[in-house]
Amino acid sequence: MALGGNPVFANNKNFKDAPAGQRGYANGGADTLAAQKQFSAAQLQDMYSKPSANAAQTGRMTYDDVIMKTVFTLGLVLVGAALGWMVPILMWPGMIIGLVLGLVNSFKKEPSPALILGYALFEGMFLGGLSGLLEQSFPGIVVQALLGTLSVFIVTLVLFRNAKVRATPKMTRFFIIALAGYALFSLVNFFLMIFNVTTTPWGINGMDIPGTNIPFGVVIGLLAIGLAAFSLIVDFTSIEQGVQRGLPAKYSWTAAFGLTVTLVWLYVEILRLLAILRGNN
Repeated sequence: MALGGNPVFANNKNFKDAPAGQRGYANGGADTLAAQKQFSAAQLQDMYSKPSANAAQTGRMTYDDVIMKTVFTLGLVLVGAALGWMVPILMWPGMIIGLVLGLVNSFKKEPSPALILGYALFEGMFLGGLSGLLEQSFPGIVVQALLGTLSVFIVTLVLFRNAKVRATPKMTRFFIIALAGYALFSLVNFFLMIFNVTTTPWGINGMDIPGTNIPFGVVIGLLAIGLAAFSLIVDFTSIEQGVQRGLPAKYSWTAAFGLTVTLVWLYVEILRLLAILRGNN
């Protein structure tokens, strides 16, 4: 199954299921080596008496490696966020450069730690500037958004670890369709805001549903948060496949980048939903 959703994983063939009969990276070349070199009985006994090498020792991707690189990447996002919070004007170069680096990293076949960390820093500047501006209008909103993001992440991870939720082919197809629709809506809404077609600060999201006092953004925001949560499931599944296939350790950076992108998206959606709700009051 070639999982869709997060382009970081969808565009990297290494995180897709291997065709039937195809070996993973872990066993590559073992038969050839055995055929080329003969060992004495003493050497074989010595080899078998030694403890087996773990994935980290053989240069393969591990969960621990993914966790460490993700924590480091998110830490750099926080550093950038602190800079953007203190100097709000950094939000604009952070947004532009972060977007460019995000696209470059998403479509690169091989991970580049420098570009991934650069994305984290500049995206953090954008998040810090945006968060600071909204915090001035709605005190406490940043803490609420952070707690919301952490809560969704923990619940999603627990459900995935306990096999309660899985990215099945049918659910993934529905997810891709919904994500494409949301992306199209966001693009249209962006241009409506740019050309002042709408009078609300959030575009269509800030307009009330006819006959109600509920903004469109509440319904759309909940949908977007649901999509981001399912994207986490897709990310976890892709990482699980990568570890099982014994991918080279360098792809831990790809996994860390993919998770960071999804968590940033989730935080922004929760932050926007809270701003719409509090602004409507």
